[in-house]
Amino acid sequence: MTIPPPRGTGNGAPRLADIAAQSGVSEATVSRVLNGKAGVAGATRHKVLAALDVLGYERPVRLKRRSAGLVGLVVPELTNPIFPAFAQVVEQVLAGHGYTPVLCTQMPGGATEDELVDQLVERGVAGIVFLSGLHADASADPARYGRLTERGVPYVLINGYHERIDATFVSPDDRAAARMAVRHLAELGHERIGLATGPTRYVPSRRKAEGFAAELYEVLGVERADAERFVRPTLFGVEGGHAAAEILLDEGCTGIVCGSDLMALGVVRAARARGLDVPRDVSVVGFDDSPLIAFTDPPLTTVRQPVQAMATAAVGALLEEIEGSPVQRTEFVFQPELVVRGSTAQPPHAVP
Repeated sequence: MTIPPPRGTGNGAPRLADIAAQSGVSEATVSRVLNGKAGVAGATRHKVLAALDVLGYERPVRLKRRSAGLVGLVVPELTNPIFPAFAQVVEQVLAGHGYTPVLCTQMPGGATEDELVDQLVERGVAGIVFLSGLHADASADPARYGRLTERGVPYVLINGYHERIDATFVSPDDRAAARMAVRHLAELGHERIGLATGPTRYVPSRRKAEGFAAELYEVLGVERADAERFVRPTLFGVEGGHAAAEILLDEGCTGIVCGSDLMALGVVRAARARGLDVPRDVSVVGFDDSPLIAFTDPPLTTVRQPVQAMATAAVGALLEEIEGSPVQRTEFVFQPELVVRGSTAQPPHAVP
């Protein structure tokens, strides 16, 4: 069988061997996929089609299937690189199952989450994925999700939990994330550790503060009431991290745990503005392990969100509900991972 040449190249058809090598399957399997034969697993078929895309070749007409439907993805913003990372995985998994993703981003002065949802429902979406939406805000009215259920629209919620919302939730273990960051700093010899996190009305921020206080007591014997002075709720982002660091550095903290990688970069900026070195004078731990964080100066020690696993599980649960299968309306909690890089070290007073 011949395959159309790469878009804009005219270099002829690729060999089956090229596609097989790219996709990691046999040439016979590639042939079956390209000829539209049955007996190939969906995941394998997706690998072959992805290889065609990577190699820059148009898919044969017979393989250009109609979309199984639209699925909305509502995210708070795209300036934080962790959100595009989630969006990419969600869109890849949806596309692999034949669905067309519709990305909706909230911006200051733009459409609200409720307005975006109305627009998606009007367009007949099969379901919606919410990432760090109003479900994560304890001050928001959860009834909006009940109304969405009444409209017959399946949905799944990532990063945030509300006991009054009857839905499937997918979250990282925020308490465990804070605990492992505190333990890492304590093992290095830090005795005065602070937490820069987002507003406490957000469930992930609240959980991180709980984990922080619990671990501070366990490893350093700091009572919970005393731990509160080392927790600085602030705005998400670089500016929020900078503002929190000003207070925590005044408190004498030599180690600072952050609610996001961007906040951690703000802490680094605040430390340097004071003439302090990271990590020689101040150690900093982020959260997310968003793309490019390994290449900051210094490379950031952070707690990694299992983005691939979380996003895949969320889409899987949504598709089960779209297809009419029973799903567990509960919270699935995924374990994060501490990634140690160059922004943490022993405190200045520690003896090697």
